[in-house]
Amino acid sequence: MGRFFNRWTVAAGLIVLAALLRLVPHPPNVAPATALALFSGAIFGLRARALLLPLASMLLSDGLLELFTGAGFHQHMLAVYGALGLVVVLGSLAARGLQAGRVALASVAASTLFYLVTNFAVWAGGTLYPHTFAGLVACYAAALPFYGLSLLGDLAYTAIIFAAFAAIARYLPQPQAV
Repeated sequence: MGRFFNRWTVAAGLIVLAALLRLVPHPPNVAPATALALFSGAIFGLRARALLLPLASMLLSDGLLELFTGAGFHQHMLAVYGALGLVVVLGSLAARGLQAGRVALASVAASTLFYLVTNFAVWAGGTLYPHTFAGLVACYAAALPFYGLSLLGDLAYTAIIFAAFAAIARYLPQPQAV
């Protein structure tokens, strides 16, 4: 299939394609970003490209969202990008071997990690909730409906992305050492 069409390019293509789905109208927090980060970590391991691809895809889609809607960039972007970086690490550790059960558990863990990190940032960096333990609990409680949507979306996108890659990868040459 050619030197440049291998498992790595297919994985990168799936990441870019799924990231573009963020530009299509969708329910709040039902987007492929967390699934992409998990997939990237599982496929690329703890390498720079594992982090670079989902973060570059997020930056590109955030830029386009900002350009077209004015809602791409916000004050908690560093927490979002940092949480996605942690999900890449989680993917590199938990989703190795691409076994369905491990991938599903990693997806739930990734959704939970993202929820905890980003909502902590909302509490710590904002004025909506008092900076007390009760305020933190209120922040997390208010975000529970969004967590539920994230969890469902992440599980669905994770299943689709990993299954598509597994189906396509059977027909591709094995990656060379990089």
